[in-house]
Amino acid sequence: MPSFDVVSEVDTNELTNALDQAAREIGNRYDFKGSSAKVEQVEEALVAYGDSEFQLNQVTDILYQKLAKRGIDVASIDPGKVESISGDKAKQVLKVRQGIESDLAKKIVRLVKDSKMKVQAAIQGDQVRITGKKRDDLQEAIALLKSKQEDLGQPLQYTNFRD
Repeated sequence: MPSFDVVSEVDTNELTNALDQAAREIGNRYDFKGSSAKVEQVEEALVAYGDSEFQLNQVTDILYQKLAKRGIDVASIDPGKVESISGDKAKQVLKVRQGIESDLAKKIVRLVKDSKMKVQAAIQGDQVRITGKKRDDLQEAIALLKSKQEDLGQPLQYTNFRD
């Protein structure tokens, strides 16, 4: 039976490359010379540092530009609260969203079922598998999910398409 998986993943190699490019640009910029501005990866999150909140915003803007150039959807980054540390310095934790959370998965399943298409959706861990009798039905389901992408609030990819 034809099927495909709906996933939300970030390519970790591209993430590392974008992080390296951002660090290189931050190191080369004249207005960041002698400051504590930097971005580093800590497990499944990115941490941005700056001497002030304004500089921290500049650092995150550079990071977002590099992520976009490397093909990573910026919507998969969940910015945390700006925290002040030791004096005027500031830091911000940027969580990288990997996988589909259960609430979003339920929303996707409900969306597919409410559309009255001849496909079935099932939650499997951090992904949703959609199966149907015809390939055209599956392509119609992909088109539906792509049209509702903004409402879901997280970038989705469609993998493992099988006939």
